[in-house]
Amino acid sequence: DKPLSVLYLLNIVRLQPGTAMPLSWIEIQDNAVRFAKRWENARREEADAQTFQREFFALFGITDILDGGVFEYKVPLDDGRTGYIDYFRPRQIAVEMKSKDKDLDAAYRQAINYVAHLSADVMPELVMVCDFHNIHLYHRTSGVVHRFKTGDLSRHVKKFAVVAGYETTRDYDDQAEVNVKAAEKMARLHDALKEHGYEGHDLEVYLVRLLFMMFADDTGIFPKDGIINYVDNSRPDGADLSDRLNRLFDVLNMPPEVREKRSLLAADLKQFPYVNGGLFADRLPPADFNARMRATLIDCCSFDWHAISPAVFGAMFQGVMDAEKRRELGAHYTSEENILKLIRPLFLDGLRREFEAAKTSPLKLDALHDKISRLKFLDPACGCGNFLIITYRELRRLEHDILKLKIDNNQRILDVSALLKVNVSQFYGIEIEDFPCQIAQVGLWLADHQMNLEIGALYGQVVTRLPLTRSPTIVRANALTTDWASVVPERELSYILGNPPFSGARFMGAAQKADMAAVFGPLKNVGNLDYVTAWYWKAAGMMQGTDIRAAFVSTNSITQGEQVAILWRPLSERFNIRITFAWRTFKWSNEARGKAAVHCAIIGFSQSAADGAKALFDENGERRAAANINAYLMDGPDMFLDSRSRPICPVPEIGIGNKPIDDGNYLFTEAEKDEFLRVEPAAAQWFRPWLGADEFINGYRRYCLWLGGCTPAELRAMPHVMKRIEAVRQFRLNSKSAGTRKIAATPTRFHVENMPKGNYIVIPEVSSERRQYIPIGFLTPDVLCSNKLRLMPDATLYHFGILTSNVHNGWMRAVCGRLETRYSYSIDIVYNNFPWPDASGAQQQAIAATARGVLDARAGFPDSTLADLYDPVVMPPVLRKAHDALDKLVRAAYGFPADLPEPDIVSRLMT
Repeated sequence: DKPLSVLYLLNIVRLQPGTAMPLSWIEIQDNAVRFAKRWENARREEADAQTFQREFFALFGITDILDGGVFEYKVPLDDGRTGYIDYFRPRQIAVEMKSKDKDLDAAYRQAINYVAHLSADVMPELVMVCDFHNIHLYHRTSGVVHRFKTGDLSRHVKKFAVVAGYETTRDYDDQAEVNVKAAEKMARLHDALKEHGYEGHDLEVYLVRLLFMMFADDTGIFPKDGIINYVDNSRPDGADLSDRLNRLFDVLNMPPEVREKRSLLAADLKQFPYVNGGLFADRLPPADFNARMRATLIDCCSFDWHAISPAVFGAMFQGVMDAEKRRELGAHYTSEENILKLIRPLFLDGLRREFEAAKTSPLKLDALHDKISRLKFLDPACGCGNFLIITYRELRRLEHDILKLKIDNNQRILDVSALLKVNVSQFYGIEIEDFPCQIAQVGLWLADHQMNLEIGALYGQVVTRLPLTRSPTIVRANALTTDWASVVPERELSYILGNPPFSGARFMGAAQKADMAAVFGPLKNVGNLDYVTAWYWKAAGMMQGTDIRAAFVSTNSITQGEQVAILWRPLSERFNIRITFAWRTFKWSNEARGKAAVHCAIIGFSQSAADGAKALFDENGERRAAANINAYLMDGPDMFLDSRSRPICPVPEIGIGNKPIDDGNYLFTEAEKDEFLRVEPAAAQWFRPWLGADEFINGYRRYCLWLGGCTPAELRAMPHVMKRIEAVRQFRLNSKSAGTRKIAATPTRFHVENMPKGNYIVIPEVSSERRQYIPIGFLTPDVLCSNKLRLMPDATLYHFGILTSNVHNGWMRAVCGRLETRYSYSIDIVYNNFPWPDASGAQQQAIAATARGVLDARAGFPDSTLADLYDPVVMPPVLRKAHDALDKLVRAAYGFPADLPEPDIVSRLMT
């Protein structure tokens, strides 16, 4: 219908006379860039369809589309009609073209119906439907579907491997799997080198260099297939490969003016550009290869490295060096999704809002462009640089959007790279280990080139920034004993961000404790703080008198329990730090195999950020505007709950249950008790039911041999009991604790004894975070409780009603500590700080009566445990209804609306 552009074909196709070899992927990608640029503003009419298809297949080197393919291929259908496939290449692809805005899903259903009527020997692997602007590609055998814009074709060309003349296709949509496969290949190469004595720092640098070269080979930094051909041209036994690679390292570090003097430099070395950047500067000892190692390297070179994500691959790459970490390769990297949770509210959303406001003003766009080119970012626990890499990528994408608006569509840009202002030298990191430092630096360079490919695709150019004259600053140092201002001055720094190490206060080694002492000095109770808090303290100190903003991923424990007052009170009072945004507790997981999940919080903060919008995010990403975010990550007043020995309201005190310190000699299962009584029947009267939190919630009993009221004569009449008493005495005498050794003198008594004379309330110390309500209940005085239950003697149904309400449970969730992810109920923090309502007598009576309804509802299910009854999935409706009625009365006693959300309940309690 339209003459095919000869000039276009000459530009896009490299003819290979006398050979059927396919084009290289680099050539195909370059062709795809030009193809997308040519069609971005073309008319989208069906009359253009055949021209579009001719040029589309030309980019794969198919100059005659009818040589092996057919337009309007006839397909006889079951109902006697004839269908027509717009374009068909047997065993390869069927194409269905549609006009713009037509339903491509319907087009696919039509195409697949036609394909289903083809004979098996010509059935195509691919079915493509396209409206010129969008491409949907279906892999018939695997069922995988790819949807992308025509403008992004260069990133997806390898999905057409069967069309391009390559035997296999690979699915690159699963980014995690791509990175895992790449890291596994590097692991094999690592092991091969290490097996023959090449190890330590030299091996680390060697692998980083090879990674860069393989990535450069697949992304156009180096000539097409330059590295794989260079390696492949070595001797089959690998004997000369070490020397060849070291010569290549030298050449990559050789400036052009030096090369000009090297007239005898081999042609296969001259083809590689000068890299610089320090990556190839140091001489490395030779790493000897044999035939097997050479084959391993060639296998690595054959992988498509353009598809990796530098942000997540770096951490996996580090994992290849450690056999223990490698067992779950890819399990511990930080996913891009989680990194974006931090950088979006920290700075990216704000910059995007500025961009939207500046769209119609060239001057404002110029100002924003200048602004983002001046921003500087520090990750003081950067590891392999994933936070810096994703930050750089997003900043570059914003720059690209700015350039799209600044450059007129009709304006011809000869060199778009000259317009780029954002560069990797704006990024700084501190990392204590050597190898991650190298990975972080190279990862930023790789990300830079990926962004260059993106901007090049927009303007039909190939953008390469060599030599590497701009470098990130990644310092190998202990961030907690280093002055961060020596890495980047405070006056130049814009943002501090990252994911510092997770180590609980009770799990730190001597070096970490020394770091904490160096950072916090004489601050009271530092021994109860998690390791990550030191980064908050250092960041707060660096912020003073600046506009620096920071955000860290942290264990959620620093916003719970006793750590809140220890850390956040001095941060507020000494440094005037305010929280600007926060993701409340959520699972920090990733998308790779062997997922690792930790419950974390993300906290953004700055100095004196009293004004300005603040936001809280829940686990599902729902955003809530906040007037003030306090250290418990609630929208409420700043407050710090100190550990209190008595309740702030006139209510009964509670304590822990009994703590035997008996090495298990006094505790028995049902079967153990029966066996003991078979040889010591006189002990029957001294056995009491024994409940800890697990027994109470899950409905089983153990028994305790309580001998505190036994006379000496009764004890001596029971020889097997005496053996138990002596075992307890010896266990206590052998203790390292002086207090425990002291109570060896009274071996029949417990270390802590709490045995109420009447009925009492029990609260489990630890309970599942899945439950809306902690299972709280009454016990009778014949039952002894362990220290894993909190006991309230002299309790009434009114007390039970308040404690089991969602008002108290919401308070508990906000301020309690956690054991892993489970609620850890603290008497001194949760209960003693809880504000009870000023309820009238009538309100107290109504609450007590409704609390009885909760107990009655439980009693209706005698075969169900409390774990069953409070499982959110199977909780009986009658019990839920009883709790709803109780919650309504308790809220009314506080003066709260019946539909007040839990975060607002807690905020009002804090007020």
